[in-house]
Amino acid sequence: MNDQFISVGTAVITVSDTRSRETDSSGNYAQATLENMGHRVLHRRIIEDDVAAIQSEIEFCQQNNDIFIVILTGGTGITRRDVTPDAVRSLATKHIPGFGELFRMLSYSDIGSSTVQSRADAWLCDTVIVFALPGSTGAVKLAFDKILVEQLDARTRPCNFIRLRDRIV
Repeated sequence: MNDQFISVGTAVITVSDTRSRETDSSGNYAQATLENMGHRVLHRRIIEDDVAAIQSEIEFCQQNNDIFIVILTGGTGITRRDVTPDAVRSLATKHIPGFGELFRMLSYSDIGSSTVQSRADAWLCDTVIVFALPGSTGAVKLAFDKILVEQLDARTRPCNFIRLRDRIV
């Protein structure tokens, strides 16, 4: 098996009513990390906390054959405006529960029992894998540093998301 890095197209979408490109430290961190890894960020947006807006962005990514990974930041809490997981779930073809479970387990060491309020999660939505991360920069760093940097690298063994691309797309 080839042990070289495989670059894929990605999208970073921030779900927030209050962020701008200048104040979006979580989205900026996600984009920089993906690019530093060697992936291509082909789509970057900041959208409002709205189910239709989130679904529209995911559908756009599904139609772009070059995008395989979608990172959503924000909207994973439990308030009325936190609708990201709900929006993605209705488009999902498969749930990837291990991501959210591992994220909350790792998050516990940083924020204790407050992690139970996080609805961070992941799904396969036809031909794209969508990760919904909390909006805090600390949470995004945790997700990348402890999970995504490895799982978005084809050299990670025994398995990773990148090696699944040819069997999904």
